[in-house]
Amino acid sequence: MNPSSILIGVCLAGDEALELEAFAVACGTDAGFVRLLVEEGLLQPAVTQPAWRFGGEELARVRRIRRLQRDFEANLQSVAVMLDLIDEIEHLRAQLRRAGMAPR
Repeated sequence: MNPSSILIGVCLAGDEALELEAFAVACGTDAGFVRLLVEEGLLQPAVTQPAWRFGGEELARVRRIRRLQRDFEANLQSVAVMLDLIDEIEHLRAQLRRAGMAPR
């Protein structure tokens, strides 16, 4: 197994957060890609001061972004549209659950 194929398992709970470099490694990417996602508005650090720190929600979001890029060979603009649609579907499903009308 070469070093680039090592899988890393990370579980962040509550208010735990990773600094940029450690976060990028946990996502299986580099810090430049994470910076690009922040610049493009696809990712928001959980903490911005004194330095960017990212938690579990952000980790899941980056992994989803990478999966969408890989599975659909999508550029970041396309991924942004997909994420908006996925977020809206999740929001609507949550509303249905709260109203007692969850889909089966």
